[in-house]
Amino acid sequence: MQQEKLEFFASCLAGLEAPLADELKAFGIRSVRPLGGGVAFFCDVRHALAACLWSRLASRIMLVVGRVDARLADLLFEDALELPWEDVIAPGASIAVSAHGMNDELRNTRFTALKVKDAVCDRLREARGERPNVDAEHPDAAIDVRVREKRATISLDLSGASLYRRTYLAPDDGAEAPLECALAAGLLALAGWDGRARAGAACVDAACGDGAVVVEAASAACDLAPGLARDRWGFHGWAGFDEDAWADLLDDADARFERGLAAAAAQGAVDGPASARPDLGVVRFAGLSASSPAIARARGRAKRAGLRQAVSIEPGGAEEAGALVERVSAAAAAARAAAGAPAGEAPGCLVASVLGARERSSEASAQADAAAFVAAATAAPEGSAFAVAGSEAVEDRFGRAPGTRVELGRDRVAVEALVFHAPPAASAVVMVPDPAGGAEHRVEVLEPASEQFSSRLFKVAKERRKWARREGVSCYRVYDADLPDYAVAIDVYAGAGEAEGNTYLHIAEYAPPSSVDPARARRRFDDVLALAPVALGIRPDHVFAKTRRRDKGGSQYRDAGRRSYVTQVDEDGYLMEVDLSGYLDTGIFLDHRATRELVGAKAAGKRFLNLFAYTGTATVHAAGGGAVETTTVDLSQTYLDWARRNMAGNGFAGPEHSFERADVMAWITECRRKPLRYDLIFVDPPTFSNSKAMGSRTWDVQRDHVELLIGVTRLLTEGGEAVFSCNLRTFKPDLEALARYGVALEDITASTIPHDFERNPKIHQCYLARRA
Repeated sequence: MQQEKLEFFASCLAGLEAPLADELKAFGIRSVRPLGGGVAFFCDVRHALAACLWSRLASRIMLVVGRVDARLADLLFEDALELPWEDVIAPGASIAVSAHGMNDELRNTRFTALKVKDAVCDRLREARGERPNVDAEHPDAAIDVRVREKRATISLDLSGASLYRRTYLAPDDGAEAPLECALAAGLLALAGWDGRARAGAACVDAACGDGAVVVEAASAACDLAPGLARDRWGFHGWAGFDEDAWADLLDDADARFERGLAAAAAQGAVDGPASARPDLGVVRFAGLSASSPAIARARGRAKRAGLRQAVSIEPGGAEEAGALVERVSAAAAAARAAAGAPAGEAPGCLVASVLGARERSSEASAQADAAAFVAAATAAPEGSAFAVAGSEAVEDRFGRAPGTRVELGRDRVAVEALVFHAPPAASAVVMVPDPAGGAEHRVEVLEPASEQFSSRLFKVAKERRKWARREGVSCYRVYDADLPDYAVAIDVYAGAGEAEGNTYLHIAEYAPPSSVDPARARRRFDDVLALAPVALGIRPDHVFAKTRRRDKGGSQYRDAGRRSYVTQVDEDGYLMEVDLSGYLDTGIFLDHRATRELVGAKAAGKRFLNLFAYTGTATVHAAGGGAVETTTVDLSQTYLDWARRNMAGNGFAGPEHSFERADVMAWITECRRKPLRYDLIFVDPPTFSNSKAMGSRTWDVQRDHVELLIGVTRLLTEGGEAVFSCNLRTFKPDLEALARYGVALEDITASTIPHDFERNPKIHQCYLARRA
């Protein structure tokens, strides 16, 4: 069986079929045919083992055992039983069967796998006198069944685990880490890195994240087989496995890596400790990151790969990218000269980044990564290439059409890969003063007018910081559509508790009216995301962006439902939990800061009720102000739980503090039938709601405020008062109707608008309500 040509299939990330076919040909495999999702090929055992060891682009190498009839379960069993499993499964090997795909008759993949498993076991029992052990978790031989229409292909997985799960990954690397490795290897292949690496080129990832691109580039350049350190393979359960051929392949791979690393690292570095720092004067493969944890993870990957002496991961971003490219390019040129390469054949530098699957312009870090990539590309020598995957922001900032555009992956993991063969076009530059008094920062922008936004933001932020320090305010607004063309609201959140020392930005864009060109509005917002963290001295990965649109009913948002980022902030000495990314709002309304302080000032010795309580921040102020009892009511269990955490985090967790989930209007009606009354009530209803939990009812603050305030004032004790607030800009209380029902309103809006919201006095309206 080892002498004949066997049929195999190498699966891969969609979009890499052609590069994978070329890779297999480079291994000496001649009969190769790219298909959707992989490459079919024919070769002997040794070449198949070599593909397992050396392929950077395949996710699995499968031995095709046979194709069978899948019209009926019985036909599937009978055909599977006829396959020569005694020639496929090694004696004593445990097995497992997995199935994929369905048809009209085989609708359950577990059932399909069971039928094939029974056929394999029956065949082996007949041939060997005993059934193989079944080990679903860690089989020696993993059998794969693929059903497509009336046929099924049955294969033996020679890889075992995915080849994309590189041995340099840490045990705690998440499920997305192998995909990151696949994207990195695929991007390098599309950029022609193998040829450049053989010519002695340098490679820089100016936004390297956890370092996959740099490690993959160095691995290829140092001739390191991706599977060299792998200790478990699927072919160990294969009857056709050639142990001598495998040993020869490993010996050859060891020798090749030793030579490759010696050529790439500083002289004598290979003989030193694996943890030794690389010589920056000779390093040709380098990455930049603004994140200390990411730098540590990337360095750990390089060390586990055995490439620490050849790879440098350094702190920095766009401003450091140019110098890094110049340094590694000079090191590469020196190494080529020392090797006697002709001076006129320099292969340039490859600037490559996998920027992940971030939403374009939803995070300032995407803009910072794009800026770093473009800065590195701008500094690269003649003959360089530039490859990026996962960020539309790069194409906008590059200013040129890519020479290659390929979609890698499908559906939720689909990422667009771009390769440019010319440097970036010149762009407008804004010089941004350093908020700490250091040197100015150079920021490339898409719109020249963004310089006005930068100047305005820097000026207002400087004044606002002084005011905030004087007033003891740690979370505040620094910009609120001051320039109509840059209609965003920018809030600063200073971390507290475990997050003390961190500062965050929350940027909300008001979506432009239909009269504004959407592309230009998008470019302006991208510039906001690029400029704001620089002007305010805040890390881009601590900037969170959303887009909202104004309408008569208040604010509505898009970009909701993303991953949460939960931290804590301080307000008047109270710790409050905020989520800067996962929800429509952050958990604390900054424009109500003075209103909450008013509640706290009035709460001493009072029984307090918080209606439409949201995250209970007003309840925290009331409890801290000396309320003897608090009741917090909201329809959302999520927000009630949040309110409980806010209260407990500030030491208010006794039985005197109750939380009730209810439709507020129904709760008021029920409560009026009871003798329970409150001295102080805070009510801050939404502008509009049609929550399913309300049944057929909807809520509209303009329509329903009279009924609400009548009910609220009937829950007050004699002399009690309610603080009523709403965010509807066009809200007009029906004073006449309220007066008929004995409700008196006092407008206190002006005294509740904080300094940082003074330029937008309609941000909310606030009243004291009493029984007349």
